[in-house]
Amino acid sequence: MTVHPSLQNYADAWTHSIEAIAELVQPLVEGEWNRATPCPGWSVRDIVSHVIGMETEMLGDPRPIHSLPRDLYHVRSDFARYMEVQVDVRRHHTAPEMTSELEYILIRRARQLRNENRSPDHVIRAPLGAEQTLEQGYRLRAFDTWVHEQDLRVALGVPGNLDAPGAFVARDLLLEALPKVVAKGAGAPAHSAVVVDVTGPVEFLRTVRVDAEGRGTIDGAPSLGPAVTLATDWETYVRLACGRVRPAEVADRIKTEGDPDLAAAILDHFAVTPN
Repeated sequence: MTVHPSLQNYADAWTHSIEAIAELVQPLVEGEWNRATPCPGWSVRDIVSHVIGMETEMLGDPRPIHSLPRDLYHVRSDFARYMEVQVDVRRHHTAPEMTSELEYILIRRARQLRNENRSPDHVIRAPLGAEQTLEQGYRLRAFDTWVHEQDLRVALGVPGNLDAPGAFVARDLLLEALPKVVAKGAGAPAHSAVVVDVTGPVEFLRTVRVDAEGRGTIDGAPSLGPAVTLATDWETYVRLACGRVRPAEVADRIKTEGDPDLAAAILDHFAVTPN
């Protein structure tokens, strides 16, 4: 593989997750493709359709020309509409059609990875006509594919891979969003600190510090006397941060100390993935 070293971790994480997805869905009978998942509005078929669609875009294939129905309650933004097209166009595909297209995409993307010689800062297309670097594209595909693998595992009752390579990509990406959650979303006061303590297969402790101007930064050093300490397990952290559950639904898996109003505001703004 000629992929640049800074892309290798993302390529490996993506490969691990998409192969896991293929293995999960290969034996499913027709009815199981319609099972609801934690991803709002999406079934097992919809998630696999989304993954296929995003990989075709990484390959540079043209997007399908397709008009969405008007009654999709979960589609509330331009970003969601963009993502829904690749999903809705496959809603009536059969199980064999889904697994064959996924297998074909895996072969094509594996070939693309083997021949990848573009630099990490090479610009490629992103959703809604935007642009992103190749490294951003690889990173987001690794993240997205692992999160959707977890959605499928919940829907199908097959837990696993919470500490897969994609989990660590997800950890870093979600933690980058945490200062904004605390400082801007929850409005934590200047000169305050919030500690997040996560246990489980992926374990970490991070402190978000809010400066005099209300800007948040994050580091791995503990804080003496934080305004809030929030403790939970890795699976709950991911489900909250990716908007799969509301805080009230997993209250028994979250422990908070300190200012209760600030803790509630942080949890209310915890979801950071677009919808």
